[in-house]
Amino acid sequence: MPMHLYDSLKRRLEPFEPLVPGHVGIYVCGPTVYSEPHLGHARGPVVFDVLRRWLERQGNTVRYVSNITDVGHLTDDADDGEDKLARRAKLERLEPMEVAEKYFWAYFDAMQRLGVRRPSIVPRATGHVTEQIALTQELIDRGLAYEAGGSVYFDVSAWSAYGELSGRDTSELVEGTRVEVRSEKRDPRDFALWKRAEREHIMRWPSPWGEGFPGWHVECSVMSTKYLGDEFDIHGGGLDLVFPHHECELAQARGAGKPFARYWLHWNMLTLGGEKMSKSKGHVVDLATLFEQVDPMVVRFHLLRSHYRSLSDFADEALQASAAGLKRLRSAYASWPSRAGSGTPAEAWTTSRERFAAAMDNDLNTPEAIAVLFDVARDANKARDAGDLGCAAAARSLFDDLLIGVLGVDVVGASEHDHALLDDVVQLLLEQRQLARKRRDFAAADAIRERLADLGVTVEDTPDGARWRRQD
Repeated sequence: MPMHLYDSLKRRLEPFEPLVPGHVGIYVCGPTVYSEPHLGHARGPVVFDVLRRWLERQGNTVRYVSNITDVGHLTDDADDGEDKLARRAKLERLEPMEVAEKYFWAYFDAMQRLGVRRPSIVPRATGHVTEQIALTQELIDRGLAYEAGGSVYFDVSAWSAYGELSGRDTSELVEGTRVEVRSEKRDPRDFALWKRAEREHIMRWPSPWGEGFPGWHVECSVMSTKYLGDEFDIHGGGLDLVFPHHECELAQARGAGKPFARYWLHWNMLTLGGEKMSKSKGHVVDLATLFEQVDPMVVRFHLLRSHYRSLSDFADEALQASAAGLKRLRSAYASWPSRAGSGTPAEAWTTSRERFAAAMDNDLNTPEAIAVLFDVARDANKARDAGDLGCAAAARSLFDDLLIGVLGVDVVGASEHDHALLDDVVQLLLEQRQLARKRRDFAAADAIRERLADLGVTVEDTPDGARWRRQD
């Protein structure tokens, strides 16, 4: 059975079949890099990192493209207001590209701590202005866009399919976010492809319509098709981007004659204590602060414990439950032997692997996949206690493959790394103590032993050499 994914355009589960067998092209809308990365930036990259890993696990080559918006995203997302990055540059008294670089690296540093692998390509909007101008001109030539006062707008009334992704009735669409309609627009539903730069606007480029900058939506239509082709497999983004951003992307691309994305995948929003996160209201947690309090792997694990199309809440109780669950898996993994000799059964956990695969193939059902791994941990612990080390070793191999390899969750954990480091340090001190005893410097040897005791390590001298253990 092929993998099935929920296509937002068709509004149903669809069997996933790549355009080119064995090769999958994915485009995911990335962040606008004008401030510190926050919790809302985490879910999509984690979800699509797992999708990418699973597709590769099935033998596919994946080209994963995720853009960076560093120009054109206006403060009210409605063709008006100030460019978000330009406004931040004024506040921080920096050049816009300084702001973009600062928060670009902050974002990817945070993603690395979450175990998210870098995209194959990370295109920036400012690096593709020429192509955005070309697409805008193409839409004008096709009668789907018009110039007005140095700006260019997509003519929604000329594209009958507008609204097909979001399901909105274009005859009932109103602006909603603005008090009055810009007089230069023919229709309040029209959206900007190119914006005239006012005299004080910092980021500006020459164009056939005068100096200006690209609209927010046009960048993704350009960058996705440039690196994945006019038709590609999967377009992803947050549910909040369905309208207007993705609706406009789809209209622009198809209006220019490009088939565009074959599947649309959207993840649902995150909540904090049951309330929708809002940056403008300060109801948001930046990732750097969160990572000071919570292991990033717990955050990743928590995100995967809910289905990507359902709400995910970050209440303290929910995070604590995820932390406890991950601790159980880590403890089980650490207790299983890494090798059990030739007696390891090749068929061990075959059914569990099949259940895991069925969950993942069912619209990336990570909660069900994780439930399978908890069952494995329970049964493997019983096998270990009964002396069946081959079965326990096979469970460890399964975790290496599926929990670490596919879900990207590090089950070794910081605590086990710390224990390994402690083992090495204590062993080094015992070697120094033994050298002191050989040269009959018993005072130094006793001092090392006493200092280790103060730190909670008991040293016992035996005929076979010194042994140590942690004090209870």
